[in-house]
Amino acid sequence: MLLLSMPLTAGLATLSVVIDRRLGEPRHIHPLVEFGKLANWLEARLNTGSRGRPLGLVAWLLAVVPPVALASGLVIVLPLPFACAVHVALLWFALGARSLHEHIAPIAQALMSRNLPRARELTSRIVSRETDQADEAALASAAVESALENGNDAIFGALFWFAIAGGPGALAFRLANTLDAMWGYRTPRFLRYGWAAARIDDVLNFIPARLTAASYALLGDTRTAWRCWRAQARRWESPNAGPVMAAGAGALHVRVGGAAVYHGVIEVRPTLGAGDHATARHIRAALALVERSLLLWLSVFIVLALASASVYG
Repeated sequence: MLLLSMPLTAGLATLSVVIDRRLGEPRHIHPLVEFGKLANWLEARLNTGSRGRPLGLVAWLLAVVPPVALASGLVIVLPLPFACAVHVALLWFALGARSLHEHIAPIAQALMSRNLPRARELTSRIVSRETDQADEAALASAAVESALENGNDAIFGALFWFAIAGGPGALAFRLANTLDAMWGYRTPRFLRYGWAAARIDDVLNFIPARLTAASYALLGDTRTAWRCWRAQARRWESPNAGPVMAAGAGALHVRVGGAAVYHGVIEVRPTLGAGDHATARHIRAALALVERSLLLWLSVFIVLALASASVYG
């Protein structure tokens, strides 16, 4: 069964979130690590010459279509109990709520302990910007941005596509998002080859990102969040990260963005949000906002499931 009923969607989604909360991501053999190796292998062979865009699309299709097709075939042909187990496993694979907290919360702890070298090391693991010379405000801003943006990429986007197309939908979203993170850079190496990965991720993320931004706005400083979303989101380079981070920063009443060093070059990015510059306190507040939003999404799933059961029951 590929398309799930709303009651089944709510139940399986809740179970997957509980499993992620208890177990986190796979510890020994992570499927995304193996997928990353495949992506690197494809890029080494196809990212050559001037035909970057079509070859980048071919590489995307070769990486994403086979596992999603296999997952779809399994949930269609398996008996319902086994198909449900596959749906749960796929969503668990796509979710990263516990991992998000495990990677970002220690940065706040290091900053609160005044251990700047440790905070720089931890932050360098989750962002692509250079952190060797970053001060406390820059590190806190990077952590807040990562928490807000990855709340969408690692949690809410997966839940949205799970509601649309079950486990295979969540899998497709996570793999597409991973390829965007690997190939979607505007550098000489990836400008053409990574174009398809970046644009496909933009399309898949368009609705989830705005639902995430709305969740952040509703569960924080709502008026400031809406104002920042409307005024600032369009300034951000990414059409989906802009609304998410502007609304999230506004909801937290914190400023993020600004100058950052990428590949040895200082990039002055627009300022998002309002109020104070980021501190360790705002990192914890961002993680709490993501947690509240996750509870909101599961609550909406359950309400829709009850409404669906009452209509068809």
